[in-house]
Amino acid sequence: QIQGTIFPAPNFNPIMDAQLLGGALQGISCEKDVLIDILTQRCNSQRLMIAEAYRDMYGRDLITDLKENLSHHFKEVMVGLMYPPASYDAHELWHALKGADTEEKCLIDILASRSNMEIFQMKEAYLMQYNNDLQQDIDSETSGHFRDTLMNLAQGTRMEGYADPSTAAQDAMILWEACQQKTGEHKNMLQMILCDKSYQQLWMVFQEFQNISGQDIVDAINECYDGYFQELLVAIVLCVRDKPSYFAYRLYNAIHDFGFHNKTVIRILIARSEIDLMNIQRRYKERYGKSLFHDIKHFASGHYESALLAICAGDAEDY
Repeated sequence: QIQGTIFPAPNFNPIMDAQLLGGALQGISCEKDVLIDILTQRCNSQRLMIAEAYRDMYGRDLITDLKENLSHHFKEVMVGLMYPPASYDAHELWHALKGADTEEKCLIDILASRSNMEIFQMKEAYLMQYNNDLQQDIDSETSGHFRDTLMNLAQGTRMEGYADPSTAAQDAMILWEACQQKTGEHKNMLQMILCDKSYQQLWMVFQEFQNISGQDIVDAINECYDGYFQELLVAIVLCVRDKPSYFAYRLYNAIHDFGFHNKTVIRILIARSEIDLMNIQRRYKERYGKSLFHDIKHFASGHYESALLAICAGDAEDY
C-alpha cells in the first residue's frame, strides 16, 4: 500500500483560500502560519486552482508574490509546493545542471527514480519552461559513463511490466562480467541492462546475480566502480528494490552527512508528498531508529521547520 502524506482537502474552496493567502501576503508583516496551513494541506491540483483564483482576484501571480515576500529555505518550500510535479522536477533539474556547479546527486535522485511517463512529462515541462532540451543539457553538463547512463534514463524507454525468466541468468552473467572486467564496453552493457529492463525483470536478474557471484549486486557495484557512475548505478538498483527505502536513505544522508542538506530534504519531501512519503517515513524509522519527524525537528527551525513537518503530516505523538 503506497501512501503519500498530502491528500485533496475536503470542502475545498479555492476562492476563500486565495483570499486568505492574499490577506496573509498583503499585510504589513507576512502571516506565514496562514501560508503553511493552506499550502501544505491542499493537494497539488488544488493549489493550482488556488493560484488561478488568486490571479483572478488580485491580477497577480501567486508564485511571484511568494518569492517577493518570503526568504531562504521557507521560500523554497512554499514556492516548490506551487509547481505541478513534472514542472517541479524540470525546475530542480535545470538548477542542478545550470547552477555554478552541477548537482549530480539531484540528477541521480530524479532520473533514477521516475517512471517513463514521469520522465516524458518532465522533459516536456523542461522544454516549455526553459526552451532547452533536457537530454542536450545532460549531454553538455556531465561526462563519461555517468553521462551515458543519465542519457539512457532520460530517454524514458524502460520496458514496463515485462519479465522473461529465461534471460535473467544471462543478464546476471553480463552484469557479473562487467563487474570483473570494467572495460568501457562492459560498462555500457551494465548501464543498458539497468536502464532498459523492466523492474520485474531486474528483480530476477539481481537474484540470479546473487546465485552466480555469491554477492549482492550493490556490494559488487560498490567494489568495482567509483564516483557518480557508481552512485547512479546503486540508486537504480535501490529504486528497483524499494523506492521508499531509497528515499529514506537519501533523506538520512542529507540530514546527517552534510549537516542538513536543505535542498535535498525539500526536494524529496515535496516530490514524494502525494506519492509515498508515508512509506518513506516508515522505512526511515525502521532503518534508523529515529523518526524523520524527530530528525527534522532537531535540525530545522522556525517557519521552515513547521512547513517541513506539516508536509510530513506526522502525528507528533508518534515520535
